[in-house]
Amino acid sequence: MLKSAVLPDELAPGWRPGDAVGMVRCVRQSYRVDLVSPGDPVLLWCSGRVAPGVHAVGTVAGTHPAGPEVLVRWTRLTDPVPRGALLADPVAQRAEVLRMPAGSNPSWLSPAQWAAVRALTPSAGRT
Repeated sequence: MLKSAVLPDELAPGWRPGDAVGMVRCVRQSYRVDLVSPGDPVLLWCSGRVAPGVHAVGTVAGTHPAGPEVLVRWTRLTDPVPRGALLADPVAQRAEVLRMPAGSNPSWLSPAQWAAVRALTPSAGRT
């Protein structure tokens, strides 16, 4: 899971629900970056007071060897998954992004948490 302090409209002006975009996202250089590989699935978590939650699903398209960045191919969700829906789910509510919202990118989901969040994203398909 990659986090953003801004909503999709600010990340990529003109990015509409259902549309796909490529985007470079900064990550903190740590052991977690070594666990990220092209083809890995990823979610975009938008934090803040306005509409916090999962706003896009995507796939890691590549990593930048010289810097702490990943290239992601995102598809914006038609219906974002609000933070409240994750808090209401007995598995998803234990996600790191909810327990430690100020944590760095990338954030981690267990396989059970991943399945719970994906079950809450019907407009995302099943990638």
